[in-house]
Amino acid sequence: MGGELFFRDRRGCRLTPLGCLVEPRLRHIYQNTLMTKSDAIRFTRLKKTPIRVGIMTTIGAQRLSPFFARYQREHPNTELELIVDTEATLLKQLHSGFLDLVISAPLKSPGKSYHSTLLYQERYVVVFNAAHSFAKLNTINLQMIQSEPYLDRLNCELRETLKSICNEREINLYATYRSNNEEWILNMVRAGIGVALIPEYTLPCDAEDVRFHYLEDPEITRQVFAICSAHMPQQGEVSALVQRLERGI
Repeated sequence: MGGELFFRDRRGCRLTPLGCLVEPRLRHIYQNTLMTKSDAIRFTRLKKTPIRVGIMTTIGAQRLSPFFARYQREHPNTELELIVDTEATLLKQLHSGFLDLVISAPLKSPGKSYHSTLLYQERYVVVFNAAHSFAKLNTINLQMIQSEPYLDRLNCELRETLKSICNEREINLYATYRSNNEEWILNMVRAGIGVALIPEYTLPCDAEDVRFHYLEDPEITRQVFAICSAHMPQQGEVSALVQRLERGI
């Protein structure tokens, strides 16, 4: 390395400045080595091919879970590993080769380094407690929400878009609570603390004591894509998964 990486003294072992510089890269190499070894052991012992799919935190399981179940029935020799994280983190892991595929809802194209396939489009819905007065209505618009305690989803990819719409219409959504966790938001809705705007497939089918209406004015939608590397060679099982996604879920 051209110099000492660490030194020892009475206080223990510490990194040198050179050691601090190279430590993150060496740690990354070590983690990839362990992961590669783990994949090889699983493949040779179980004869299964691991596929790592990154899923953006705000993507609900309602639409994707049945698809993954069908895919594994059709391809029993695959082993799916689903990793949930932010879009930025997942794209970095896809670029490094750690992930085989990413499912997210990007606001703009991720670039020429990636190939994107549109999976589905979903509308935003207003969710509220079953006993809320909104349950008696047929439609809800953005103007009506401003009079209610609002639960702000910090991970919402359309947060800035919504803020811009509110500014144009002079609507003030007062955030009673904020959370970066979808489950916490839904539990606060269930408890009657307030109302929230979420993508329709983020809401579980069996969400007890929670009701929803589609947001009518304005109608807000997002598109969910499957993203893979345009330059990284794909194993056959990953190609089959992408092709199956392209046929629709």
